[in-house]
Amino acid sequence: MEFRSAADVATRLGETGYLCDDALATVTFLALGMRRPLLLEGEPGTGKTALAEAIAQTLDLPLIRLQCYEGIDATQALYDWDFPRQILHLRALEASGGVDAEQAEKSLYDERFLLARPVLAALRQAPAVLLVDEVDRADDEFEAFLLEVLSTYQVSIPEFGTVTAETPPVVLLTSNRTRELHDALKRRCLYHWIDHPGLEREIEIVRSRAPEVSAALNRQVVTVVQTLRDADLQKPPGVAETLDWARALHLLGVAALDLESAAATVGALVKYREDAEKVRHALDRLLTA
Repeated sequence: MEFRSAADVATRLGETGYLCDDALATVTFLALGMRRPLLLEGEPGTGKTALAEAIAQTLDLPLIRLQCYEGIDATQALYDWDFPRQILHLRALEASGGVDAEQAEKSLYDERFLLARPVLAALRQAPAVLLVDEVDRADDEFEAFLLEVLSTYQVSIPEFGTVTAETPPVVLLTSNRTRELHDALKRRCLYHWIDHPGLEREIEIVRSRAPEVSAALNRQVVTVVQTLRDADLQKPPGVAETLDWARALHLLGVAALDLESAAATVGALVKYREDAEKVRHALDRLLTA
């Protein structure tokens, strides 16, 4: 399952449509080779989540995603018991009669009633790719839980026992840096900051992911997007928005970007009313200059 080199990473991920530079290919190669989690930070829309998807596709591994949010706890990431099925099982035992209470209680925590949440699923299904997305949205306690799991690749379930991954999963954590992560978690990981791609690389990405878009339109769209990223928007457009905008214009049969078509499709590019107003003013300046 391993990559042979950083160049091999870049080549094989490129075959899935994910284009990475040398630095990202190298840290990805090292993280997989050293079996260390890879922590990716960067602005939204810079391809952090897409890297996990591309690795899973390239290595033909299941991708298991844990979406973090405020208030998430270890139970929601790890496991739960199928309470309705446990009740049905208990009623069936009662109906059959002559049930030993201790044995009945023990049977309630059989594996068939265990609901594996993403972290436990990744440990049991390994080799797999575990994506811990937007870990900066979770709180400190959840970080500590993750650190413990990522240190041993095992979890203990009081009623069931210890589950250990036979092969450590490939783990990628993403953060939009809404808050600083603790040093302990960072030390456990290899780290990489993903910037928005430069002009030529983003053109290459659009060519790879949306080949139906003409070369001329592709360059126009990417040039405008790159300029808009410096326009003090609440949420600057990422690569995903670039692709959406290019595809939207192509669907409308636009061969060359003009003010009318650009203004009509601005909803594919930005998601805030204030940003849309700023973009319309910027487009007027950019496309009529």
